[in-house]
Amino acid sequence: MDRIVQLPDNIANQIAAGEVIQRPASAVKELLENAVDAGADEIRLIIVDAGKTLIQVIDNGNGMSETDARLCFERHATSKIRSIDDLFHIKTMGFRGEALASIAAVAQVELKTKRPDDETGTLIELENSVVARQEPVAVANGTCISMKNLFFNVPARRNFLKSNASEMRHIIEEFTRVAMSFPHVRYILISNGQQIFHLEQGSLKQRIIQLLGNSYNAKVVSVKEETDFMKIYGFTGKPETAKKTRGDQYFFVNNRFIKSPYLNHAVMNTYREMIPQDSFPMYVLFIELDPTQIDVNVHPTKQEIKFEDEKLIYAFIQASVKHALAQFSVSPTLDFELDAHIQQRRPFRNRSPRIKRRCKIIISVYGFYPKTSGAPD
Repeated sequence: MDRIVQLPDNIANQIAAGEVIQRPASAVKELLENAVDAGADEIRLIIVDAGKTLIQVIDNGNGMSETDARLCFERHATSKIRSIDDLFHIKTMGFRGEALASIAAVAQVELKTKRPDDETGTLIELENSVVARQEPVAVANGTCISMKNLFFNVPARRNFLKSNASEMRHIIEEFTRVAMSFPHVRYILISNGQQIFHLEQGSLKQRIIQLLGNSYNAKVVSVKEETDFMKIYGFTGKPETAKKTRGDQYFFVNNRFIKSPYLNHAVMNTYREMIPQDSFPMYVLFIELDPTQIDVNVHPTKQEIKFEDEKLIYAFIQASVKHALAQFSVSPTLDFELDAHIQQRRPFRNRSPRIKRRCKIIISVYGFYPKTSGAPD
């Protein structure tokens, strides 16, 4: 007797949901990113019971047609990808086509959406990935999506959720990351009827202060460097802002928040002589480079990415932060001498002509190649 069977859609969707929607904050991240991709300049996030009862995201973006509104809940349905090459030219936040299908598999979902040119919008209600209701509706331009009773049909998963206070901390963390990436967007966060954040449009520094606190206003230095293959900008804290926890540390690559212990080491190595060993500097750093130089499709939540040349990125970050701190006289004794040993090791020996050219660009910009002693291989 044959033993292999194909999983039914409802089980396959719940398995995918286990990867993408691990807790309420995971759904918040996906819905906020969808709103940004829709071109919204105002996004409202409404939370009830730390997302266990309700997560609602309202945006004034492009909205969807009736057909798109229905199709967006199908697995691997996306407007971002047409061919395999598109995977390596991604400039949007979402692209995998898994988020809404996963959310619909583990929550009761209501979607209201309308494009500016349409006379009426579309209302769709889903439960267990099945459309329970679809009809025209009068609604403002944009999209309002509500997910209620997360994991109502998977009680074992619901039991793994932490306390409301703990889950709310995760939600605020995801909200902060998306809001930091797009300071030109107005964000409002309401939890149990109480307004937690009202972030007006502004500069990156204004957004950092709004989110991380006024204490950073006069205690950060600007980081801004650019070559023909890479750009880095943002802010890093003066040594006196270092804390015993690593909370206020953010890396973004092409506006996407990433987690990278390797790149974090590049910044930490720069502060090695300036702060105690058990302290962590604040930084909010944005890296922009050609999408073909990275692979964002290596993790379900897209928070881990692969670089074509991670060591070069490491060197560029370290050089840029050192240059910023020295420029603002934070540490005038920084060593900027070219290390001949590094020149013989990476990045010059056993490198392609293209990589050698890039490394020479760094030297031409700074007059030195940064010492990377202690950098993890």
